[in-house]
Amino acid sequence: MRKLLSLTFGLSLLAGAASAEDIPLRVAGNLLATGLIQQNKEKPFFENLADTTGLPLTVDYKPMDVIGIKDSEGLRVLKSGLFDIVTLRIAQASRDEPFLLGADLVGVNANYETARKVVDAYREEFDKRLQNQFNGKLLAIWPFGPQVVFCNAEIHGLSDLQGKKVRVYDQSLAQFIEKIGGIPVTISFGETQQSLQRGVVDCAITGPSSANTAGWPEVATHFMPLGFQIALNAYAINLDSWNKFTPEQQAKLTEAFKALEDDIWGYSKELFEDASRCNVGREPCTTVKKFAMTEVPVTDEDLKTVQGAVQTVSFPAWSQVCEKSYPGCGELWKKLVGPTIGLQ
Repeated sequence: MRKLLSLTFGLSLLAGAASAEDIPLRVAGNLLATGLIQQNKEKPFFENLADTTGLPLTVDYKPMDVIGIKDSEGLRVLKSGLFDIVTLRIAQASRDEPFLLGADLVGVNANYETARKVVDAYREEFDKRLQNQFNGKLLAIWPFGPQVVFCNAEIHGLSDLQGKKVRVYDQSLAQFIEKIGGIPVTISFGETQQSLQRGVVDCAITGPSSANTAGWPEVATHFMPLGFQIALNAYAINLDSWNKFTPEQQAKLTEAFKALEDDIWGYSKELFEDASRCNVGREPCTTVKKFAMTEVPVTDEDLKTVQGAVQTVSFPAWSQVCEKSYPGCGELWKKLVGPTIGLQ
């Protein structure tokens, strides 16, 4: 009997030890409504994270809109520890931390190549700010892609946005639209298609793939592929959760997220190019639905207007807000981003 009790007790200890090795990870992912990156890259990555890393993980992945978390609440959720890993939609999260938006001011990221350099220059300070203010560690940063304009009325260029109500998603973009004579209107992504249909707004800005997936081309007639921002997103882990991993485990997670980041950068560019063709009915069109919108050519003048906004609108306005919560952030931005985009 003593031998049997001893064996039973030993097995119980082993079972408890095995169970204790399982590391739970609660993940608040991107909105379902954001489309193919969430469906084809983010969701499979987290569902297969245990196999990819070889770590004993139990991952509970849920999109924010499924669990009722607003994208503007990402930093608060990260700091609270309610979820271990949180997707940060930077434009929306920057309401709680303006410094983050410095990597994607209107006019900064003219293309994917520039955006990648800007992100790499900004990454370390971005991570420090997350750690100091929100008890979070940066795992990856990636773009949805250039944010372009859709209108339910005829336009021929930026000047035709004058007097029109334009859906925006952050202050930098709102200030730029005001500068060119438009009327910025802040509406959530999920409500925009109906707002375009009902005339609540005349135009709206997002990426061509997300717009296609959400049905914007069903109610909009004109599409101008002029990028204002590149819509950066990030993954961050609560520091308390991060510190539960050994250095070796942390290295494996870091490697996995680096691979995901690289993968999404490439996929985002592929989606942008394909969806831009699909929205106006051109081939090849393989990733989203084909529509017959009118493409508005991007002129050199309009391109210069957007790029010039960095010095005249977006940086001055952003730095004024950022300095209130993070003194010195304007000079830090000039040091980090200025050389990358040719500004002193």
